[in-house]
Amino acid sequence: MEYVNLTKIPGIKLGNAEDLIGGTGCTVVLCEKGGIAGVDVRGGAPGTRETDLLNPINMMDKVHCIMLAGGSAFGLDAVAGVMEYLESKGIGFDVGITKVPIVPAAVLFDLSVGDYRCRPDKAMGYRACINAENGGFSEGSVGAGTGATVGKILGMDKAMKGGLGSFCIKTGELYVGAVVAVNCFGDVVNPESGEILAGAYIPEENRFVNTELLIMESAKKDDNPFSGNTTIGCVITNARLSKAEVNKVASMAHNGYARSIRPVHTMYDGDTIFALSTGQIEADVNQVGVMAVKAVEQAVINAVKKATPLFGIRAYSEVFREIP
Repeated sequence: MEYVNLTKIPGIKLGNAEDLIGGTGCTVVLCEKGGIAGVDVRGGAPGTRETDLLNPINMMDKVHCIMLAGGSAFGLDAVAGVMEYLESKGIGFDVGITKVPIVPAAVLFDLSVGDYRCRPDKAMGYRACINAENGGFSEGSVGAGTGATVGKILGMDKAMKGGLGSFCIKTGELYVGAVVAVNCFGDVVNPESGEILAGAYIPEENRFVNTELLIMESAKKDDNPFSGNTTIGCVITNARLSKAEVNKVASMAHNGYARSIRPVHTMYDGDTIFALSTGQIEADVNQVGVMAVKAVEQAVINAVKKATPLFGIRAYSEVFREIP
């Protein structure tokens, strides 16, 4: 087993586009030959597109891109740019007169960061595809993670920077990886030690507030539940899986959120995970699912560790210089 760059998965291209003034962006996972996809939505406030067609009982068997974006529901507009890019290349579901690209998507709430009037749009979605074509993928305060924040139970002035993270595991010829935009209500923790890596932070005291403990002890509630939450991601594998199996992988992958985000799946979050299979390698669905959990867990951690300060919001690199 080895850890490799997510972009090494055959048949996949990843790209980001962002607006650093507006504080938002989008990330695309292109699968131009088509892939089998599934999804599991567990948060109480999701923003999604084309998730119903991923149900195994429905007809559509292949998708051509998964898009993650900021901008709340407005950010779904970026899908139009992805569709334009793919249609121009003759990629999509053949309806005779043209080919209709199938692009499921999920969005997170980042309107409280930067300029709320700036949202992912058609032009940004198209630009993310061009960047994917040219190898323009990176992690941190980029793409769908540009305006992401974490640990908001005490308000945005105590919150920290979330971001976009990835991780990929290779065993033999099998790849299982994940890309995640971390914008959670709760804290991001080291799953081995329970140490908080990013969350509600009191700079005057150089310490974190334990969001999970605070909720249990005092039922502290955010006065504005729409202050900016939801973690969204996509598991990517070259395993050959059925539509039912890839949905099961998406379901299992939520354990990666549970290991690294505390609490997770609250009514303030719209936590969503897609799973995408390119179908090149025979593999056991249980093995893929277990690898997916690890990939998601580590992608969440990488998202906050690689984030950079933006709009006065502290990042991991700053806070851990302050903590003795």
